[in-house]
Amino acid sequence: MTVISSNVQPPPLPGTRPPVQASRFNPDATGRELLGSIFRICAQLRVSDIQMRCGRPVYIHTNKGMEILDFLGVLSAAHMDEILKELIRNRESGSHGFGQNHSVEQRVDDKIRLAIADFAERRVADFSCDGIPMGENGERSGRLRIQAHLSSSGLGVTCRILNDFIPDLDTLGIDPDTTDTLRFGSLKRAGLCLVTGPTGSGKSTTLASLIDWLRRHHPKHIVTVEDPIEYQYPDDMDDPTQPGRKIPSPSVVTQQEVGRDVHSYRQGLKDVLRKAPHVILLGEIRDREAMETCMEAAQTGHLVLSTLHTTGAVKTIGRILELYPKESHTSVLSRLAETLIFIHSQGLLNGVQRRVLTYEFLHNNDDSVASAIANYDGGAHSLEDVMHRSGNIAWDDNLRRLLRQGLITHDAFLNAKMNRNDDE
Repeated sequence: MTVISSNVQPPPLPGTRPPVQASRFNPDATGRELLGSIFRICAQLRVSDIQMRCGRPVYIHTNKGMEILDFLGVLSAAHMDEILKELIRNRESGSHGFGQNHSVEQRVDDKIRLAIADFAERRVADFSCDGIPMGENGERSGRLRIQAHLSSSGLGVTCRILNDFIPDLDTLGIDPDTTDTLRFGSLKRAGLCLVTGPTGSGKSTTLASLIDWLRRHHPKHIVTVEDPIEYQYPDDMDDPTQPGRKIPSPSVVTQQEVGRDVHSYRQGLKDVLRKAPHVILLGEIRDREAMETCMEAAQTGHLVLSTLHTTGAVKTIGRILELYPKESHTSVLSRLAETLIFIHSQGLLNGVQRRVLTYEFLHNNDDSVASAIANYDGGAHSLEDVMHRSGNIAWDDNLRRLLRQGLITHDAFLNAKMNRNDDE
């Protein structure tokens, strides 16, 4: 194994570098100092999504949209280089030190050099990393999900601060009856459970809340394949009989991250069934291969949870069909009618006082629903009809509930509703 000397410098980052602009950031600040300053402010403002660009100030995502932290000044090209190298330095390692006998410092240098060389070739890098120190008191940011990329301004970094605190399913804004059905569905011996919605709709949080409830209450082997891991599940839990005491949770959770623990999503999909899981969480159904893996696992005695980037339970069925050629649709719908347990499709709206969760819920709990799924390719009307029956919640019906409760404005209702022909 080649050992990289600690004095070997990583190659320069690719891309055009604009002239360094005057900045209130210290021109000689290290990546750790720069990130610490940014994350301290984000912690105070309780925001988690950050945009850092060469030659620009820091932008953050808030309920109002994008806001500028212009009082910090402008990030120079040198700043962005240091920021990316610090993030790579803290990148979660797949080897966890296994099989490596040279020093930590040498491994870090090697990691930075190789990662930047890979970035120079691919022009993009997606990874997660450990929290960054935010001050002298030892406080650290949460774990981070990072995308580094190039654009007309040069190097850019999109960063999400991940929160390992998993909220209880009852606190997410989902109707109690639907919450009970989600939990009941997660206890099935086998089947397919889908949580869908656009990026930033809270899909990962809903799934994490469900998995966390499951691991604390039932003896299961839960295997996840994620890209990247957003929530980490502890091995222990609060003792329900003795407050303040921790006990091992009855479930064991095996979490694998693409690029860290497995080389590719495809490898993770291929290997997951060999771990003897009771429950499988696949972070996202991206293509036909992932969809096939989900349905095959569900048909062979596993409970599978996953996500799709679709809005609406009915539209999710259509999106699944788009992954397959027309001649396969009848077979795919038949398999879905057999294996699907529920589709929970959600979105986040800007409410009157705060962001509000809305959703559509389809529970495959009787023959009429299964028949509507099996015959979807002939038209969606029968499936839309069963959405209004007991146990299911249509998107627009839930929006009306939020409007009646005063949680959203009429404009928000009109902008979010699916049936544009409804004049309400």
